[in-house]
Amino acid sequence: MVALMPSFNGFPPGKTRTTMIPNLFFSELLAAIDDLAELKITLYCFWALQQQEGEHRYVLRRDLLADQVLLSGLASDPEQAAVHAQAALDRATARGTLLHVTVDGVQGAEDLYFLNSVRGRNAVKAIQAGRFEFGGRDCPVALVVERPNIFTLYEQNIGPLTPMIGDQLREAEQDYAAEWIAEAIQIAVERNHRNWRYVMGILRRWQAEGKDSGSTQRPTQADRYDYIRGELSDFIEY
Repeated sequence: MVALMPSFNGFPPGKTRTTMIPNLFFSELLAAIDDLAELKITLYCFWALQQQEGEHRYVLRRDLLADQVLLSGLASDPEQAAVHAQAALDRATARGTLLHVTVDGVQGAEDLYFLNSVRGRNAVKAIQAGRFEFGGRDCPVALVVERPNIFTLYEQNIGPLTPMIGDQLREAEQDYAAEWIAEAIQIAVERNHRNWRYVMGILRRWQAEGKDSGSTQRPTQADRYDYIRGELSDFIEY
């Protein structure tokens, strides 16, 4: 009997965040990787590197082993999941997908994993030559469960999507932060005003009077393209 697995509801309409994967991954690495944990860790590293800013981007071992969403996909037991994650890192390093170096940090020895790209190889050379100063990282990179986008929020809380409403939602995405829109929809529901006009009224008032969203800024699309032009420029045409 086949065990039931959690179902995926599908990709929602509208804009969703994306992660760039080089074509070489599919043409050379995908067929060669025969371990599921290694495949998951490799894809995770592509994602994690694109969540960062700056010239030198790396995956910190302790950040990866603290990412509960990632580990839950490797094993149900946290200790066993950490063992699988470390073994997968070792396999990805042995395969040449990742480059591993150990540096001295405030908390002791730190394990850094770079993508095996020109920038990654240059960073490793700089570390080995003593020209790289590891300053630590204040904000660990970690997977989070994606919140529904505004199209899904609208359908769940206000009503069916129509072409006209879809156009208005797309315009709102351009003008307002996703956190603002989600909070405005929540307020409209709490006040029993389940219509888009009321939501827009809240957003316009916040825009006019000011609002502190209190959200942590993520790397912008421009930041991501800067990374692609640099770290992944050997692999991706743009």
